[in-house]
Amino acid sequence: MPVENAVLFGWNPMIVSTVILVVCYAILFTEKMNRAVVAIIGAAAMIFAGVLTQEQAIEGIDFNTLALLTGMMVIVGIAEKSGMFQYVAVWGAQRVKASPRGLMAVLALVTAMFSAVLDNVTTVLLIVPVTFQITHQLKINAYPYLIMEIFASNIGGTATLIGDPPNILIGSALNMTFMDFVNELTPVVAVTMLALIGVFDFAYGRKTSAAEKDRKAVMKIRAADTITDKKLLCKSLSVLLLVIAGFISAEHLHIANGTIALLGAAVLLLIYTYGKSHEERDNRVEEAFNLVDWTTIFFFSGLFAIVYGLEEAGVLQLLGNKFTEFTEGSVEKTTMLVLWVSAVLSAAIDNIPFVATMIPVLEAMEPELGGRDAMMPAWWALSLGSCFGGNGSLIAASANVIVAGMAQREGHPIHFGRFLIWSVPVTLGSVLIAAAYLHLRHFM
Repeated sequence: MPVENAVLFGWNPMIVSTVILVVCYAILFTEKMNRAVVAIIGAAAMIFAGVLTQEQAIEGIDFNTLALLTGMMVIVGIAEKSGMFQYVAVWGAQRVKASPRGLMAVLALVTAMFSAVLDNVTTVLLIVPVTFQITHQLKINAYPYLIMEIFASNIGGTATLIGDPPNILIGSALNMTFMDFVNELTPVVAVTMLALIGVFDFAYGRKTSAAEKDRKAVMKIRAADTITDKKLLCKSLSVLLLVIAGFISAEHLHIANGTIALLGAAVLLLIYTYGKSHEERDNRVEEAFNLVDWTTIFFFSGLFAIVYGLEEAGVLQLLGNKFTEFTEGSVEKTTMLVLWVSAVLSAAIDNIPFVATMIPVLEAMEPELGGRDAMMPAWWALSLGSCFGGNGSLIAASANVIVAGMAQREGHPIHFGRFLIWSVPVTLGSVLIAAAYLHLRHFM
């Protein structure tokens, strides 16, 4: 329902809230300001303009999402120190005898699997340096491997609740479980990954070779040397597995995923610091908290408040009604429209604010389209479109930008235009696979 707050100068709250959102989106698109700063200013503007009160702004923040993000950032940040992720990459390369063709498939699969249980940015930060090390040893071009890892991180992250921020937002809003995402999205992600690996193998893998002496050099790398702390490896791996088990059991435990993630982080911090001196213990805890991407946390907080302002002003209800009229009340048409709009817009702008805005729109449509159960295909379309759309351009997902920056420093620049040569057909192909999957699964 529209807000009943006293909006500044008696202006229409729908217009005021829409202007604030559009201005924030425009600034985010230009990347001239830090995104957390933009979101906080936008949230404050909603309050100062009278669209929201401070209490309403706080009410609009999804603390389950923030708790889930914070907890997983701490767990992954501590686990990273053990070297476990680098070990898997080196071990995988050696399983294919350091074959450049096999290496491409292994790194793609490792990236996709890590992205399903970690965040995309952390995954590429761990995998890309190993990629440079191995490709340098083999004296082969790292470029196709880096491009493949970008695509694999976004596709693999689609498979689970915690793999990509859009899924975290959707899952929290709908109280969905870890296994809901795994059961629904893993099949289409698996098919898409196989298609991706096949295309890259045809275009690059089968044409790439390395000298025997260079392959032997890679085989001599001791994978065990990448493990920097075996005790920490055991501790962090145990906690990570228990947290994932908690996510899987969440629907039976009736405990929110955010609580499970924070508890896991607290337990890992406890065993990580146990037995240390007071000073070292406090230093380790402070260090662990510094591993949290507070920019992302504050960005989400401000964004939630901005979107809640639109919801309270009645803008999202209006959009939902227009959407329903356009699709003539058909769930199938709505699903396909959401899928393609999500993919296209997520390729152009950050998919996080887009999904945050779309969630209340779809919620507003549910009563007209048969309720939550009937609308589930559209929700899955939002997830698939926004996550797969992250491959659409070099700025469409944070992982893409991170890889490009690391590649630039290593002398393998990934240019925006050259990236589009691959990103457009990959995104188009993956969304077509998603469309076929949704049609066969829900509308046949």
